[in-house]
Amino acid sequence: MIDKTKIIHVRDVMKTDFSMIEGSASVSDALKLMKSQKTSVLVVNKRHEFDEYGLVTSGDIARYVLAKDKAPDRVNVYEIMACPVIQVSPDMDIRLCSRLFANYNLVRAPVIENGKVIGMVSPNALVLDGMYRNL
Repeated sequence: MIDKTKIIHVRDVMKTDFSMIEGSASVSDALKLMKSQKTSVLVVNKRHEFDEYGLVTSGDIARYVLAKDKAPDRVNVYEIMACPVIQVSPDMDIRLCSRLFANYNLVRAPVIENGKVIGMVSPNALVLDGMYRNL
């Protein structure tokens, strides 16, 4: 039987300060937003109600723009973003979320509630913020 008093939910450790960008934005715009927000990952907004959220990272930009010597102002975010991405519920137990991250080699996942992004979670948050609560 699970002791419910010891369960830590994703909601308890997720970061609520994340940045979003439109898929039609240029990679230059994404870089400017990343720099101003001091982040290496942006959530890419849905284009319509039947679309899914995406993610674009500085690694994606390095891999698909910089390494291929493309002009960042001539490449759109939707061309290099990951979509769809694995998303998690805010009510998920962090132990299960950690297992999901390990199984799929994830570095970030958007936290979705009622069809909207409400936060981002990373392995660091799961370990440093989540496990710390039990110490």
